[in-house]
Amino acid sequence: MQAGPPGINRSFNIGWDNGDKNVVTRAHMERMKDGAILSNTGHFNVEIELGALRDLAVETREARAFVDEYTMADGRRIYLIGDGRLVNLAAAEGHPALVMDMSFANQALSAEWVIQNAATLERKVYDVPKDIDDEIARLKLETMGISIDQLTEEQARYLASWDEGT
Repeated sequence: MQAGPPGINRSFNIGWDNGDKNVVTRAHMERMKDGAILSNTGHFNVEIELGALRDLAVETREARAFVDEYTMADGRRIYLIGDGRLVNLAAAEGHPALVMDMSFANQALSAEWVIQNAATLERKVYDVPKDIDDEIARLKLETMGISIDQLTEEQARYLASWDEGT
């Protein structure tokens, strides 16, 4: 955000991904609409001048999990998501452990595959090998008590072609 961007006093949802300090300042907060929501999509909580927000607030309360409501002297409320930290991590709903375990397994096994096949690989981006992806999915479902039905040859042919169906 620039100092005094024209839309700051009209916006309700203010997100940023700047990577610098004091991107959202006291001057911005003084002009925000009632109900403005602050969320950080890309860096540390130094991007918002948290001390200024606390100083401006006459009351602070937890509106819901990971959402703090700051009431200004004039009655306006500003909502801060995840203490101004990277929202999809700080609010604990963007990268739950149930997803990240598969992501890390994919990264680790793909890195191992690259090392094992380095001599024959070209310098380009590769998809995760299907057998690695499938095995991670199978193991994950197994830990959840779920198994995958095996396709018949006819079903596999159908899914791989455009010859039948709509």
